[in-house]
Amino acid sequence: MLDTPRRAKAAELLRDAERDRAPVEPLTDTFPGIDVVDAYEIQLRNIERRRAGGVSVRGHKVGLSSEVMQRMMGVDEPDYGHLLSDMVLSEDVPVDTARYCQPRIEVEIGYVLGESLPGEECTEADVIAATEYVVPGIELIDSRIADWRIALEDTIADNASSAGVLLGSGRVAPTDLDLAGVGAVLYQGGEEIARGDTSAVLGDPTVAVAWLARKVAGFGVRLEAGQLVLPGSCTRAVDARPGDEFRAEFEGLGSVSARFV
Repeated sequence: MLDTPRRAKAAELLRDAERDRAPVEPLTDTFPGIDVVDAYEIQLRNIERRRAGGVSVRGHKVGLSSEVMQRMMGVDEPDYGHLLSDMVLSEDVPVDTARYCQPRIEVEIGYVLGESLPGEECTEADVIAATEYVVPGIELIDSRIADWRIALEDTIADNASSAGVLLGSGRVAPTDLDLAGVGAVLYQGGEEIARGDTSAVLGDPTVAVAWLARKVAGFGVRLEAGQLVLPGSCTRAVDARPGDEFRAEFEGLGSVSARFV
């Protein structure tokens, strides 16, 4: 575990890396002994700094929500990060890759809450009851750690490698879809490059949302009405470069596009 000055220094390194578009060496190398508690505290330091600068929390994202990624990281549960107001992007505006260090995209549905979720006792039934609608989404991920050489503590501290989200126009009530079996196809320039379905997210993405509500309760946080929750990707991550155009199509939910310049 790190002491307070070293947590502050780690948060500063990530802040500067994001500002200068200059990834840093893994925190797990720079700060031997860093643990998951340190990592979440480092993440929260930078979230509070950005909130002090005028942005607001628009929701949260779940990471490491597939069994494959958990095995790679040697963990048995997901992690999470924050979605801030300046991270919500528009399909109609090209994404400027110069704003990011090493951007990638992931395909996932989003849950928009009509009611706040309970905390430590939250169930999947609570999530369905509280969700106003689900939406098609593309999450923009990025790593302020050089070459994506991330261990669990690195990605948690780095806001779960989150950078932005684009939402499509589709709006469907959660009871009108089999949320555990929504198929998704990702196209790049008209060519299919990835395919999957929402069962890749802990078997059912609703499970991930309920997990998140319980997890953040331990930090005194609640998932509130109006917020967006991204439960995890149903396809592999894909690098995004200037000139790339992507479209993700979701069975029964619609599509969402992203264009990079």
